[in-house]
Amino acid sequence: MLYLAQVHKNEFLDQYQLRLLARQEAENLWTMIPEEAVILLGKSKTMSEELLVLVELSATGEIEKLEEATNWVMNLVQAYLTTGITPELLQQEAERAEQWRQSLTLQNQDLARRSLELEARREQIQALEENLKRERNGYHKDEATGT
Repeated sequence: MLYLAQVHKNEFLDQYQLRLLARQEAENLWTMIPEEAVILLGKSKTMSEELLVLVELSATGEIEKLEEATNWVMNLVQAYLTTGITPELLQQEAERAEQWRQSLTLQNQDLARRSLELEARREQIQALEENLKRERNGYHKDEATGT
């Protein structure tokens, strides 16, 4: 699993560690990690303090890949922040999408109601047609018998 982490020096252990900040849930979906989650890098690893890194962890928590996050952050800036996409804009778009969803749900319910009404009317017309046929057949029989 991919994480965004920050490098810190653990003075007590005299080694660097990664503080996990966020976890990738899907391609463009990340979840913040609110609790203090750290991974020790070992004494042989030296890195710049406060450096942001992307770290790929195995299912057992072993570091599979570690790279600076500078390019990744710059790609985010390029993709989202240079086009004016702000959290407020995203919130507004999410609200508009929810309003559309609710509107479509209401329209769908209205169409379903109308469909049921039309079906009921069709059944009424069929019943009236059947009654009319029966009455005509009965009328013709009465004429034929002379009663």
